[in-house]
Amino acid sequence: MSGKSGGNGVRGASGERTTPATESDGRREDPPIPRGFGLNGNGYGSLSRQFPSTPQGAQEARHAVVRQLGQWGFGPMADVSCAVALVVAELAANAVRHGSLPGREFAVRVDYEGAASRFRIEVSDARLGRTPGEAVLPPDDRESGRGLFLVECLATRWGWEPRNPVGKTVWAEVAAPGRPSGR
Repeated sequence: MSGKSGGNGVRGASGERTTPATESDGRREDPPIPRGFGLNGNGYGSLSRQFPSTPQGAQEARHAVVRQLGQWGFGPMADVSCAVALVVAELAANAVRHGSLPGREFAVRVDYEGAASRFRIEVSDARLGRTPGEAVLPPDDRESGRGLFLVECLATRWGWEPRNPVGKTVWAEVAAPGRPSGR
């Protein structure tokens, strides 16, 4: 199979323009299905990174997730991108504030499960002793304590589990459209 370059083709993974190849018997061969936006052929993508247990680390986590969502085709102003970013921001802030130990980072994992139309967000820290409680809205005069309430409002479900060998993972699932929009 040979490819031709021309002005009427589509952009390939490397950015060059390509056109569908023609086989020797004259039949036109369809171009391969693009796996654009960093998703595999089944519409699944994953981001997993560690960040310093500092307020700046929590901010970096949110920015990294928003960038990844953009690569998956979910623009930064899309409702689902805003929801996922807010959930990551709140869980990362909690990991920094309540789950950090000196010299230990926290981990963020975001999976886009296209077939299930959801994002699964996991934030893991090094401290098991401080586990999340019930998500309640605090009194108006409190300046903090609304993070898990926001997570509960945005997520279809959430919870936590012990992490092996140490710490805990707080997770949330956010409903997503079945397919990301094109660019």
